[in-house]
Amino acid sequence: MYKLLLSWRYLRTRFIALASIVSVTLGVATLIVVNSVMAGFVDEMKARLHGILSDVEIASPGIGEEIEFPETVVQEIRNVVGDDLLAVTHVVRVPALMNFEYRGRNWTQQIMLMGIDENSYGDVTEFLPFLLNENKQKQISFDLEEDGYDSRLKDVAGWSYRRAKAENQRKIDELMSLHRASYDQAFSPSQPPLAPSAVSADEPAIPTLDSGFALIPLPAQVPDVEAVVAEKYQTAVENAGPNTQRVFSAYDPNDQFRPEIAVEDLFDPARDQHTGIILGLAIAHRKYVDPETGEVDELFMLRPGDDVHVTMPTAGSSISPISEKCTLVDFYSSNMHEYDSSFAFMPLRQLQELRGMIHPVTGASSVTSIQIKVKDGANLSEIRDKLTAKFHVYPWVIQTWQDTQRPLLSAVHLELAILNILLFLIIAVAGFGILATFYMIVVEKTKDIGILKALGAPSKGVMSIFLGYGLSLGAVGTGVGIALGLVFVTYINQIANLVQYITGQEVFDPTIYYFSEIPTIVNPAMVGLVAVGAIAIAILASVLPALRAARLHPVEALRYE
Repeated sequence: MYKLLLSWRYLRTRFIALASIVSVTLGVATLIVVNSVMAGFVDEMKARLHGILSDVEIASPGIGEEIEFPETVVQEIRNVVGDDLLAVTHVVRVPALMNFEYRGRNWTQQIMLMGIDENSYGDVTEFLPFLLNENKQKQISFDLEEDGYDSRLKDVAGWSYRRAKAENQRKIDELMSLHRASYDQAFSPSQPPLAPSAVSADEPAIPTLDSGFALIPLPAQVPDVEAVVAEKYQTAVENAGPNTQRVFSAYDPNDQFRPEIAVEDLFDPARDQHTGIILGLAIAHRKYVDPETGEVDELFMLRPGDDVHVTMPTAGSSISPISEKCTLVDFYSSNMHEYDSSFAFMPLRQLQELRGMIHPVTGASSVTSIQIKVKDGANLSEIRDKLTAKFHVYPWVIQTWQDTQRPLLSAVHLELAILNILLFLIIAVAGFGILATFYMIVVEKTKDIGILKALGAPSKGVMSIFLGYGLSLGAVGTGVGIALGLVFVTYINQIANLVQYITGQEVFDPTIYYFSEIPTIVNPAMVGLVAVGAIAIAILASVLPALRAARLHPVEALRYE
C-alpha cells in the first residue's frame, strides 16, 4: 500500500510531472490524428484507384498490338480462375485528341479513349456510381438523357440544352446567310456603286472607299428570320417529292441542284445525336475560388448535349489518323485527377469499327485489354501468376490493380511509416523528460529512501515505487491524449474551417484534393498500439532511476543526515 501512496504523492505534488504528462498527451494525440487522417486518405485513394481498374487485367503491350479472338481467351481464363471468377469484360484503349469549341476558341486536349461494353463493364469495375446522371448509374448508356443530371449542372444539360443550343445556332446561321446575301448583292460587279452626284438629296449619301466600293449602311432593323426561313422551307417542301426534303440554305442559289433526301435521314441536332461519349469531369470542368465571395465555384467548358471531335489512330500495322464527331452524354467523376483529366469512354463496337478492329469477312473482333473481376478475398497475386503461366507464349502484360499503382501505393505507405517514426520521437522526448525527472527525485529523496530501507522496505519495493510512478505518468498522459486525439478527429473539418476563418488561408483546398471534406478513419488497433507504445516508453524511462533507488544502502543514505 505504501508504494501506491508514495507514487500518488509524487504524481500530485510535482509540477514537472505535469509537464511530462503533457508531452505524452501531445505525442499520443498527434499520432492518433495523423494516422486517422492518413488512413482516411489512403482508403479513399485506394477506393478511387480500384474504382476504374479491374482486379486483374490482361493487356496488349502497345498501340499496334491487339488481343485477337478474345472470346477464346476468356474461355481459357474461366478454366484457370475457376469459381473465383465473377465477371469479364472487353476493352479497347487508345490515346486520342479531343477538340471542342468554347467561347469562340478551339480547345484541343489529349485523352485516353476507352471503348467499353455497356452490359459488362459495370460488373467488372466500380464505374456506375461515379457517373453524374442518376439514370446512367443504374445501367451504362451512351444515349443523351432528358433529365437526371447532377445539380451542379443547374439543369443546363441533356436534350433540353441541346435543343435550345441547336435552335440558337440555326438563328445565327440564318442571320449570317441574310447578311452575306445582302453583302454579295451590294458588292456585285454587275451593279456598280452609285456616284455621290446621283444620290437623291432626300437620301443620305453612301460613303465610298478609295477603291471605289460603296459602304452599305446597316439596316434599321434585323429582317424577320422566322418568316424568311418558313417561306424558304415551304417552297422546298412544295418542290420536293413525297416524304422527301431538299437540303437548302435561306439564300443558296443552288438549292435546285441539291439531292432530295428523306426527312428521317436528315441529321437534326435538335433531334439526333452523334456517337455518345462520357468524359472525365476534369477534362471540361474547372474549380476556382471566387475572389469576391471567397467560395469555391465551378466552371463547365462542356455540358451533356455538346458535340466534340475525337481524333485517334487506326489499328493494324498501317496506322493513320481518323476522326469522329461525338456527343457528350455524361461525365465521369472518380475525384482522382489522373483519371478524371484524361479518361473518356465510348461504345466498344463503334470504336472497334472506327479503328478497323473487326474483320470484314468473318466479323471477328479484337481488343486491347481483357479485364477480370474475382470474388472478395481471392488471392490476386496467385491468380495473376496462374494466368501468366497459361499465356506465357504471348507478349501480354498481366497484372493486378495493385501492380498498376504500385509506385504510388509504395510511396504512400513509406510516407506513413516515416511519419509514425518521427511522431514516436515526440513520445521518446517525453520519456527522456521522465528519466531526468526521476533522477532528480531519487537525489532529492535519498533520505526518504534510506529511511524506507532502514524500516525494512525491500529493494524491489523501492524500485516498484518509481516504476509505478512511470506507469502512472504514461497511463494518465496516454488516456488524455487518446481522448484529445479522438475529439480532434471527430471535429477536424470544423476545426479546419475555424482555422481558415481566423487566418484567411485555405487549410484544405478542395480544388487540389477534390474532397468535399477531410476523410478520416479511426482504427482501434492503431489506437491500442499507440497507447501500449506510449506507456511502454514511460515505464522504460523510469527503469534506470528505479534501479539506482533500489541499490541505495540505508547507511550511506543516512550518513550525512
